[in-house]
Amino acid sequence: MLGLRGKLRLETDRLFLRLPQHADFRQWAELRRQSSGFLTPWEPTWSDDHLTRRAFTNRVSWATRCHKQDTALPLFIFRHEDACLVGAITLDNIRRGPAQAGTLGYWVGAPFARQGYMRESIAALVYHAFSLMDLSRIEAACLPENAASRGVLERSGFKYEGVAQSYLQINGRWRNHVLYANLRNDRRGRTDVR
Repeated sequence: MLGLRGKLRLETDRLFLRLPQHADFRQWAELRRQSSGFLTPWEPTWSDDHLTRRAFTNRVSWATRCHKQDTALPLFIFRHEDACLVGAITLDNIRRGPAQAGTLGYWVGAPFARQGYMRESIAALVYHAFSLMDLSRIEAACLPENAASRGVLERSGFKYEGVAQSYLQINGRWRNHVLYANLRNDRRGRTDVR
């Protein structure tokens, strides 16, 4: 969905999602700072300059470039009621041609966890990816012990597909991840195999 001035903006009942902008720096840095203990067990190690304006400027440039090149769709998540940043969601590694696939990643700030914001955001992005971007498959991966992330994926229609050994470096260590996927025309039955 295109919003004002032709810029991408996804809408849900409580949220709007859009590309990051330079003016988001203070909200983003503060939310990441106050949520660091909540986020770092599940994320790659933060660089020394992770919370700096310069690093954020690079992030905004990357987001704009990737969106234009159709290689990723990095979006910030805001509440309608007060335009408060609650987290981010990215459809990355977009592959066209025979694959028509992408990889989902996301985070939510500690004060906004377990309020359904991420499930709402995933639903909006999945709808956009399948309906407007013509993707056929969206993949996601998380640490096996990340029950909250696994739960939101499963409640969002993603199905367990297996385990990837040493998939990503998380908090400085190579870690196995459980793999999930959501298919546009999913005919698979429920998969409870772990």
